[in-house]
Amino acid sequence: MLRGNYTVRMDEKGRIKLPAAYRRYIDEHYGSEFYVTSMAGESARLYPMKEWIAIEEKLQSQSTEDESVRKFLDRTNYYGQNAEMDSQGRLLVHPLLRSSAQLSGDVAVLGYLRYLEVWELELFRRRLNAEPYTAEDAKKLAALGV
Repeated sequence: MLRGNYTVRMDEKGRIKLPAAYRRYIDEHYGSEFYVTSMAGESARLYPMKEWIAIEEKLQSQSTEDESVRKFLDRTNYYGQNAEMDSQGRLLVHPLLRSSAQLSGDVAVLGYLRYLEVWELELFRRRLNAEPYTAEDAKKLAALGV
């Protein structure tokens, strides 16, 4: 599983070096191909290609005329591009998404079990403060046994 948070520096070419803990897991379970995308342009989601293909397979059973499917595909296609991790563990976030998500300098790379999310560090901290963990959240997770 991909878990935890690491702060890394995005280089001037728009690449991030994946933290060693993530890279080991990705090398063992996924390989070097990714789909880099976003839902709202505020962060970058780094899906190992195997995980992205699983999402596409689920969507294939739905009509692209379904409004929710269409919105999802509109956004993930607009922000998305294939990327390959190089031999040094770096992955390129393309310019459109980098600009939209304000990704430069120090960024947070967070594990979301099956994909990674990259946030401009201060934007993520503000998001945490703006969206507090509530009793209702705890209740929903308790119902899952968490």
